[in-house]
Amino acid sequence: MKQHTLKAPFYFEGKGLHTGLHIHANFLPADENTGIRICRTDLEGQPTYEAIADYVTATERGTVLERGAWKVSTVEHALSALYAMGVDNCLIEVDGPEVPILDGSSKFYIKAIQEVGLQQQNAEQKVYVVTKPIEYLSEHGNKMLILPSEKYEVEVTISYPSSSFLREQKAELTNLSEYIREVSSARTFCFVREIEPLLRMGLIKGGDLQNALVIYETPMSQEGLDYMTEKLGQPHLDATKLGYLSPLNYQNEPARHKLLDIIGDMSLVGCRIQGKIIALRPGHTFNTQCAKQLRNKILANI
Repeated sequence: MKQHTLKAPFYFEGKGLHTGLHIHANFLPADENTGIRICRTDLEGQPTYEAIADYVTATERGTVLERGAWKVSTVEHALSALYAMGVDNCLIEVDGPEVPILDGSSKFYIKAIQEVGLQQQNAEQKVYVVTKPIEYLSEHGNKMLILPSEKYEVEVTISYPSSSFLREQKAELTNLSEYIREVSSARTFCFVREIEPLLRMGLIKGGDLQNALVIYETPMSQEGLDYMTEKLGQPHLDATKLGYLSPLNYQNEPARHKLLDIIGDMSLVGCRIQGKIIALRPGHTFNTQCAKQLRNKILANI
């Protein structure tokens, strides 16, 4: 199959999830064999680097790429959309240290790609074909198994034993053609109990109920919940009502979002993958470690 790029540019602006900064992002067509590259237009010399696992430096609530002064975080949703839509070559320009979070899913990126369309190029796609099972494990109980398959598939199981809402959820994508309907609207999520620690870490300054699915499953005082909603710039909520603080887009939306993240994080391998990814308790740290190991495996066999 041939490589593809965008037929025309598209543009977004919005706040960064962690910095809260108002950021502008341009998605531009790129020459064949460019890959996905990200340019920081606000930095001297406008440094530009490829979005690959080699540059992952942090994974707290998102994937961060960094090389010297060049640093871009929360890249996984845009990368997921580009991969799912078959975009091999694209230049992303941002004027800040994050990609806009938008609604916390990838649906707006998908819609923009659909509107501008794809341009076929002359070069062949770079595809790694999985010929035998590959297994990655972590000491924290994360597991990824990549199996031979005639296509790209992803299966995810998430587990939160202490949660009354997310003890275990599963999601599966058997064909990338189903991504738009089955995955793209799944939003990033967090628990109310995580918000204060994240704020202390200097994260989620741009977080609110419009760009994340927030889960309230550990009872707290009305005063405590009021404090959290004020930090998020949201109206006060009833502390006696547990559950999701906004309507679900899918019954298993958290698991589907983890699947969305895996596609974005594993795209940092730097090529297409023909195989089935089965992930247990995935997260950005583990995903990108797997992407780095798989990339090294591929490069070692070139």
